[in-house]
Amino acid sequence: MDCVKKGEWFQIGVSQEWGQISVEKVLKEKWKVPKKLLHQLRMEKRVQVNSQIVTRWDQQLKQGDKLQIRLFVDEEYGVEPQYIPIEICYEDDHLLIVNKPAGIDTHPNVGERDTLANAVAYHLQTEGLQTKIRHIHRLDRDTSGGVVFAKHPLAGPLLDGMLEKRLISRTYIAFVHGCLKQKKGTITAKIGRDRHHPTRRRVSNTGDHAVTHYEVIKYYTKNNVTLVKLTLDTGRTHQIRVHMSHHGYPIVGDILYGGKPEGIKRQALHAEHIHMIHPFTNESIDVDIPWSDDIIKYQKTLA
Repeated sequence: MDCVKKGEWFQIGVSQEWGQISVEKVLKEKWKVPKKLLHQLRMEKRVQVNSQIVTRWDQQLKQGDKLQIRLFVDEEYGVEPQYIPIEICYEDDHLLIVNKPAGIDTHPNVGERDTLANAVAYHLQTEGLQTKIRHIHRLDRDTSGGVVFAKHPLAGPLLDGMLEKRLISRTYIAFVHGCLKQKKGTITAKIGRDRHHPTRRRVSNTGDHAVTHYEVIKYYTKNNVTLVKLTLDTGRTHQIRVHMSHHGYPIVGDILYGGKPEGIKRQALHAEHIHMIHPFTNESIDVDIPWSDDIIKYQKTLA
């Protein structure tokens, strides 16, 4: 798609597909703009066609028109910018993919600091950008790997919708105890809260539907440890950890779910790849997220 940022404005070249469609229909149906944002755009006159403010939202677009939306406006970050070293794996005007270190939360609870969201706010501040910090998904505190952030108020709901429809694919790797009997498999088991533990989850008939796919990459005979690749159809809290433990192969270092702290001080789980079709440019985005140092170090100890 022909689109470009021009200052505070996002400009889209109207294609043949969008010709003879109203401005309102493009915003509501093509981009699923939330009602609150749609109202803001209308009231604040933040939509133009060919540099002329749109006064009639039933105005028909023509192929070759320039649809312009004032998206890049200053907003409060919502969290305190804080310098924490992070690795940016992908960034453009609309989204950001960050390699979250193990040992920090994705976002703060009230009054908290030292989270990935604080680090992202600092990164954007150094770029001269002031926009609300919008994480699209989360990782557990002690899981490392890729996390997607939206950089403006339209990217947020678009990416949220893509995640809900499973159009953002995330691939994980984990080192688990034992030798899996099948090279590939799928674990389908509902996950619910463990009423005997404040943070633990468990497989439960009354829980939420959860599906995890796994594939064996390598078995380390001497250590009786297997490196597996995992993808999810659902995104339940602790899903991979619960499913692998329930299947009989807890993640190395995951004490909460039966793993042993052998050579690594946290669960050996890392989100290593993110794939999506860009919501604005329609380009295929494939981002590899480098393994963290402690996982690399742990792998080197395996015979």
